[in-house]
Amino acid sequence: MRALLVLTTTASLLVGSALAVQNQNPPAQSGPNNPAVKTTEGNNANAPVAGANSFTEGQAKGRIEAQGYSKISKLTKDKDGVWRGKATKGNRQMDVSVDFQGNVVAKP
Repeated sequence: MRALLVLTTTASLLVGSALAVQNQNPPAQSGPNNPAVKTTEGNNANAPVAGANSFTEGQAKGRIEAQGYSKISKLTKDKDGVWRGKATKGNRQMDVSVDFQGNVVAKP
């Protein structure tokens, strides 16, 4: 009988502890409150913003293409996390960059 009482008490304490820990960890949000890429049109900045860039080369190229550029080449990520390369818009070739926010910045 004493063993049953000890077992019941121990089980109650474990369940109570599990519930207390569960209440300390709120559920994950369904989406970010401050997304890195705020828009697919236009820029959030006039110059590339340094930061940890999670875009793959293909995604960076897609962002550049979405802004009307073609013939994208020499696309590499620099030490500041900015994708840089060459692209053509109209008949002008220029330097282009994509930062971690998805901003596409071009310089002739």
